[in-house]
Amino acid sequence: MSFPFFHVDAFTDRPFTGNPAAVCLLDAPADPGWMRQVAAELRLSETAFVAPAPGGYELRWFTPEVEVDLCGHATLASAHVLWERGALGRDEPARFHTRSGWLTAALADGWITLDFPALEVTPGAVPREAISALGLEPVATATCGARWLVEAASEEAVRALRPDIEQLRRLKGRALIVTAAAERGTGCDFVSRYFAPWVGVDEDPVTGVAHCALGPFWAQRLGRSPLVARQVSPRGGLLRVAPDGDRVKLGGQAVTVLSGEWHA
Repeated sequence: MSFPFFHVDAFTDRPFTGNPAAVCLLDAPADPGWMRQVAAELRLSETAFVAPAPGGYELRWFTPEVEVDLCGHATLASAHVLWERGALGRDEPARFHTRSGWLTAALADGWITLDFPALEVTPGAVPREAISALGLEPVATATCGARWLVEAASEEAVRALRPDIEQLRRLKGRALIVTAAAERGTGCDFVSRYFAPWVGVDEDPVTGVAHCALGPFWAQRLGRSPLVARQVSPRGGLLRVAPDGDRVKLGGQAVTVLSGEWHA
């Protein structure tokens, strides 16, 4: 089997920053076991598989270990590839049928805007072992489905994090989001980092799904919207975030850094 694939850096306009995703363009839906093998071979945080479907495209996402229900940066990368290759007109929205329902993307002025479901954040405790692994004193803690959310005292504290990944891995978890208000004068409203060793991603460089929770969280805290967010992982990335009822609009840019033909 052969098909075109693309290595795209998402939530950035510069190569070697943002979050890398693989995008595989298929002629028809494929076997999930085979897709999992491809994702494990590529070893990126997410590999997207795009196939034609009635009304748009079928889209599935795999980490190197598991299939996931929702992924922001690989959706943005997939839409970017479809416009870049001319499969869609640049004024035509991308429509994806996914495990989280229909998702759409629109392109304007070099920015891609994703329409994603908002994720509810509920104040609550995060396991002491997880806090210990982070090595910081939280301002507040919450849950977002199976994900934990920790608010830190400052952007500097988020940037300085060196969590004990092995200690986290020993817990029963899904992902850990750490966030703080951005420093004044940076042009951003809040910052974050995202750790998910339980699904084979020790630290995700830029996480669209996390901002489905962080957008409403910070809009309520700061009393304004839209917001500008920066994920301050070593690669880093920039997002525009606009909560809209039970949806969140996520804006980002993308750049293709590699394309080729897969044979397997």
